[in-house]
Amino acid sequence: MRLKLGMVGGGEGAFIGAVHRLAARMDDEFELVAGAFSSNEQNCKRTGKRLHLAPERCYASYQQMAQSEMARDDGIDVVAIVTPNYLHAPIAAEFLTSGIDVICDKPLCTSYREALQLAKIVSETGRQLILTHNYSAYPLVREARSRILAGELGEIRYIEVEYLQQWLATRLEETENKQASWRTDPQKAGAGCIGDIGTHAWQLASFVTGMLPSAISAELSTMISGRVLDDDVRVQMRYRNGAKGRLWASQVACGEENGLRLRIYGSHGSLAFSQENPNQLWLKPFDSPAYCVTRGSLHQREENRLMARVPAGHPEGYLEGFAQIYREAAMRLREGAAASQLLPGIETGLQGMAFIDAAKRSHDNDGQWIDMTEYHY
Repeated sequence: MRLKLGMVGGGEGAFIGAVHRLAARMDDEFELVAGAFSSNEQNCKRTGKRLHLAPERCYASYQQMAQSEMARDDGIDVVAIVTPNYLHAPIAAEFLTSGIDVICDKPLCTSYREALQLAKIVSETGRQLILTHNYSAYPLVREARSRILAGELGEIRYIEVEYLQQWLATRLEETENKQASWRTDPQKAGAGCIGDIGTHAWQLASFVTGMLPSAISAELSTMISGRVLDDDVRVQMRYRNGAKGRLWASQVACGEENGLRLRIYGSHGSLAFSQENPNQLWLKPFDSPAYCVTRGSLHQREENRLMARVPAGHPEGYLEGFAQIYREAAMRLREGAAASQLLPGIETGLQGMAFIDAAKRSHDNDGQWIDMTEYHY
């Protein structure tokens, strides 16, 4: 039986809500039955009608939705939160304390302090909070992780990750672009580029290597005059084993579309992955020819077949990464916390918010190295 899904946010004019709805449907594990899609009542009603929902299950507020759905015999099993960042924590808290599990878009919230409070609620309620870091669900990202953890690259020495876009290279927030408007508003976003895409780069590097930096030094820049939040981020990273790392995230890099790229160098070789070519993983062994592993070549292993939806040679990527998160979320909700150990959750969210907090502290102190071991995950 499909899990009953509700959604907060994702009304007309929103981008990520439609992505979540497509992902949730892809493996037929969820049925969308309720929503508080917008604080604008007419928008909410129109969205609900377009999605063929019963009018009485299109709610004027997330509070009303949580209380009403909790009281129904056929109430939702889980809610997807696809709002601007500043609403993530209060909405998640409302549903968790109502006994309803949560799937939340990243970043977790707007501050590390807020993240700690949310982690406490997750612990006290015993409910699930799943974070949609979709890039960590790409088959070849997981292949890279498996090879590194198996020691194929030897001791990790260098970690290079970047996420480059050009879409905010002008004052797009001064137009009617809704996405640019809230993402550059400190009251709604909490953080700029570092929260929007920097956390993706941070999570990808730590997921693939299994390593978190012990210290970071950061510079957050605002390259576009008049903009309040950062639109370019550069971070140096130190690891306990002596490895070094660099993270660059920018939304003003002209010519870039969605350039999320990862390179890992070890004592026995290196690997490289580019999100814009997600069906290829390049391996470069020490003193041997480089070779490319494709998504299709992984099908002989059962665990990899469970991550693919189309035959070899047909590209998979962004939507399927989200779908894999939703598929594994369904497994977790049905089978409990022991299922789907690669699924990002509250700990991943805490790590992301600690990264943002430490980077801001470093920047405010002229690039001072910040000890990441001060943070609790």
